[in-house]
Amino acid sequence: MHTFSDFNLSNQLRYALDDLGFKTATPIQQKSFSVILSGKDMVGIAQTGTGKTLAYMLPILQSLEFSKQLNPRVLVLVPTRELVMQVVQNIESYCTYKTVRTIGVFGGTNINTQKKAIAQGVDIIVSTAGRLYDLIISRAISLKSVKKLVIDEVDVMLDLGFRFQLTNIFDLMPERRQNIMFSATMTETIDVLIDDFFIAPTKISIALSGTPLDHISQQCYPVKNFYTKVNLLSYLLNNREKFSKVLVFVSHKKIADRLFEALEESFGEESCVIHSNKTQNYRIRSIKQFDAGKNRILVATDVMARGLDLDKISHVINFDTPHYPENYMHRIGRTGRAEQFGKSLLFYTEKEVLFKESIEALMDYKIPEIPFPAEVEIAERLAPEEQPRDTELDYGKRPSVNELPSGFHEKKEKNKKENQGGSYRREIAKKYKKPKTRGDKNYNRRNKKK
Repeated sequence: MHTFSDFNLSNQLRYALDDLGFKTATPIQQKSFSVILSGKDMVGIAQTGTGKTLAYMLPILQSLEFSKQLNPRVLVLVPTRELVMQVVQNIESYCTYKTVRTIGVFGGTNINTQKKAIAQGVDIIVSTAGRLYDLIISRAISLKSVKKLVIDEVDVMLDLGFRFQLTNIFDLMPERRQNIMFSATMTETIDVLIDDFFIAPTKISIALSGTPLDHISQQCYPVKNFYTKVNLLSYLLNNREKFSKVLVFVSHKKIADRLFEALEESFGEESCVIHSNKTQNYRIRSIKQFDAGKNRILVATDVMARGLDLDKISHVINFDTPHYPENYMHRIGRTGRAEQFGKSLLFYTEKEVLFKESIEALMDYKIPEIPFPAEVEIAERLAPEEQPRDTELDYGKRPSVNELPSGFHEKKEKNKKENQGGSYRREIAKKYKKPKTRGDKNYNRRNKKK
């Protein structure tokens, strides 16, 4: 077990870590410190909640000297605006005794305000790929001085479709720079990105993407349909002492809104929701209130809660079984952080059995099943996506007028008339006898002689 005193840190960083109460380094922090400090490219594979932000920022801050230059020297790219704010907050806490100018930029806010802040000078810029690309195009920021590039949660950025912006951003930076990448999963797309832009990177893998976390208890419930899931969730949440701080994951924003409305009837201000359609202020307020304990229940989509360091979550509930087994690992990683014990529950319907089996295959672990509580009502009501659809369409011949029901009738005489165009057009055609064949000059000439 390594402590931060083994890292030979500057006094400014040691004092800040002492203030934060950080004593023991996590495995990813231990293994990445010397690699990043040496200036080599690095790819880190580690589960969420293992201290990745400190793992890459500690060696970067150790080597970052004071400078008055305006352009940034360190660029950190993350997938969501919530993660931008969290990383900036973390960096500022690490730099309590060190002068480092840090700015976070993301979409959904006034870009002109961000341009003015950048013009004052910045050492570290933390950004989403989309907004950074906008700032580059408008020439509000130059990346020519960037010496270190960090891409955190790269798998999510690629899932969100930011590959185009990422590759263009890479091309605008100096070739001689240090590339640092962190991800919870390793895919073929990430491998291609590494091959194109990294130079002989050191790969550090702390936990495989399918390794279940030992300090998280996992259980699952077989459930009939959406509204039965709502009934089960409400039944569990009524135990306020046990379910003291609950993060509920759903597959997309429509289900998030529908579930939030259903919970609001029973739990009122105890619940809140975040997804990409909510305004920035609403999302920030929801996360802060949940983290502070003002709201006990937070309903979220995968992307919104990815990478967020939320404190002391008692339960993660998978209301929907994720289609991609890696997403399950990201979800349950929201609880049991910093080696605390956490609990995870999975709800699955008959249609979601295959997704559940894929998760178990990835982890090589059978999730223990809990019998469905007899006290919970099984709902007959179906959600819109569960409604049966008529797939058989009748393409037979059109029925005659006599075969039609009594509601149908013959057209009136005036409606049977053929549309011959306007009267002006007909009169002109009679007068000038427009040629039948426009391109046949001989035909037209013969008709004129007649």
